[in-house]
Amino acid sequence: MAGGFVSQTPGVRNYNYKLTPKVFVTCFIGAFGGLIFGYDLGISGFFFQGFLLLVGGVTQMEPFLEEFFPYVYKKMKNAHENEYCRFDSQLLTLFTSSLYLAALVSSLFASTITRVFGRKWSMFLGGLTFFIGSAFNGFAQNIAMLLIGRILLGFGVGFANQSVPVYLSEMAPPNLRGAFNNGFQVAIIFGIVVATIINYFTAQLKGNIGWRISLGLACVPAMMIMIGALILPDTPNSLIERGFTEDAKKMLQSIRGTSEVDEEFQDLIDASEESKQVKHPWKNIMLPRYRPQLIMTCFIPFFQQLTGINVITFYAPVLFQTLGFGSKASLLSAMVTGIIELLCTFVSVFTVDRFGRRVLFLQGGIQMLISQIAIGVMIGVKFGTVGTGNIGKTDANLIVALICIYVAGFAWSWGPLGWLVPSEISPLEIRSAAQAINVAVNMFFTFLVAQLFLTMLCHMKFGLFFFFAVFVFIMTIFIYLMLPETKNVPIEEMNRVWKAHWFWGRFIPDEAVGVSAAEMQQKSV
Repeated sequence: MAGGFVSQTPGVRNYNYKLTPKVFVTCFIGAFGGLIFGYDLGISGFFFQGFLLLVGGVTQMEPFLEEFFPYVYKKMKNAHENEYCRFDSQLLTLFTSSLYLAALVSSLFASTITRVFGRKWSMFLGGLTFFIGSAFNGFAQNIAMLLIGRILLGFGVGFANQSVPVYLSEMAPPNLRGAFNNGFQVAIIFGIVVATIINYFTAQLKGNIGWRISLGLACVPAMMIMIGALILPDTPNSLIERGFTEDAKKMLQSIRGTSEVDEEFQDLIDASEESKQVKHPWKNIMLPRYRPQLIMTCFIPFFQQLTGINVITFYAPVLFQTLGFGSKASLLSAMVTGIIELLCTFVSVFTVDRFGRRVLFLQGGIQMLISQIAIGVMIGVKFGTVGTGNIGKTDANLIVALICIYVAGFAWSWGPLGWLVPSEISPLEIRSAAQAINVAVNMFFTFLVAQLFLTMLCHMKFGLFFFFAVFVFIMTIFIYLMLPETKNVPIEEMNRVWKAHWFWGRFIPDEAVGVSAAEMQQKSV
């Protein structure tokens, strides 16, 4: 049934649309792009097994370490330190986190390809490079092949992360944009869970076959996004941007389920015409009128990575091992937290368009802050600053419960919304550049946290949890003061949201929101 939506922002237009099977299927397939990122996150986790630090499930297999990192493997086998500093290997962490530097670089190139050739072809290129990278890693005979594969995987992640959230935001109807876009985060978490399960079973295989299976199976999500991109239509926004106006109108009618799309179509045309006046989006995004979008696309991914979630995502087994769980129990516990994150991400899918982005951001931030401080206090009491001590079963179970509460809070707030909000807030003329900045900042701080975590844990000890808690507190205040509510607002009408904001309104010129002469006169009275 056709219907509109009610916006909280005055002056925002109401469009007619139906929730069609086509838009559901296209957004579902488009969300596959998150699988490659999630699979790599799961494969690249850090695990402790006895006194052996394992970077990624694949390196649980001794043949892998002996072939590619023999010196590091020998040192790790002989490492005997406290619970905070079992071993700190920058070489292995660099191998894992180098992917995120490659993703950072590729996201900058991906913005141009996404704008010139369309969102779907950027998605396809991401899947293709990830597929080739998985082949290099699965058949690696030397460290050079391993590193080339790792870089190609990073290129694939950069392209997919740049194009998929934008694709989902442009295809989805305004009142369900949050739910459909959050499908990207669901796919990421699903990829993590699947990779963790695969790691658990392949780690028990003998010889070289185990790690090759784990790395090589990355080709499966890569093929899914490649095939999906080939059968997906491009967005009306992208078609108009590239001059296919009639095709764009037909596509808009198809995904909205009604022929009465003139008002929305005209808004897309107007946005495209304005976009064509911008010859240098990377230069224009620095203009004062785009200050809100620039700040948000920098600070939201920055804060997302400094919530401390990577402590859990990358190193959950480290924490569980430290808490006294056995090696297999550690991996199983990591799977449990992954499943919890997956289930709780669906909470965001079903609530983000009903309660709004701000409510989930703020509630999730408070939940993470409380649980993070509690975890730090308990670990500090049990292990102190020297990193030695014992922890009882009751206390260990309580810490596990707090970790799960923390993961749940992230899963329905900063996890999915960290991708949703930056992809929906920018006008067409800077959208690709803004999303590239979002991905680049995200990948840089993912790299930084992955690279420095073990060193920080060794030196800051239980204080590391308080370190991240400070950032959770700051970012919660930041959202409360600086982010307006964007639910139910058409993506091409987003400037009105910024114009109505108490702080950002001063940066948005009247012509950017189509303010009439009468309205301007009324404002000046």
